[in-house]
Amino acid sequence: MAKKLLTEFFPLDYSAALITEAAGSSGPMVLRNAVLQRSNAKNQNGRVYPREVLIRESQKYLAEFVKQRRALGELDHPEERTVVNLANVSHLITDLRWEGNDLRGDIEILPTPMGNIVKELVRNRIRLGVSSRGVGSVDSLDEGTDEVQDDFNLICFDIVSNPSTQGAFINESVMSAIDRNRNMKVDELITNFFSEFQLGNK
Repeated sequence: MAKKLLTEFFPLDYSAALITEAAGSSGPMVLRNAVLQRSNAKNQNGRVYPREVLIRESQKYLAEFVKQRRALGELDHPEERTVVNLANVSHLITDLRWEGNDLRGDIEILPTPMGNIVKELVRNRIRLGVSSRGVGSVDSLDEGTDEVQDDFNLICFDIVSNPSTQGAFINESVMSAIDRNRNMKVDELITNFFSEFQLGNK
């Protein structure tokens, strides 16, 4: 079977931890605990990634890229390219972890031209997602469902506008809070939202 470029989208889910990071004016914006990939589940592209394949690739990516602080990603997927273009880099994956079938991670938004675009999109309540980029072959399980094969190689995670995996968009409660308070400064809004989050969970 021929190997091809495979991309999969997950909406970014902004957790309370992310909000506290974003509120700090001196530190970087960090998207914490975002869904990056999901195993054993059919995505919007009709593909299923076996858990053992994703575990192997995530472990390799963690050791060879994340821990060496070179797990870079781009703003938008490039056209049929299997390397990361430094001119388009917007973020850095700083940690990976598994929660059930979800591969989650922390995304540091870099002060690059593309990273600054991501920050402004977030501040203007634009719904974004994270999308894996890799190379591999697929085999048909049934009509409309393909299984990614053992030759899959993970390349990176990009920030995009249209993901194929469910559950990776900005949390709806954060989006509605921004919508209700358009005239409020972003840092003030984020701080207020986090205070409300804490009170609601006592």
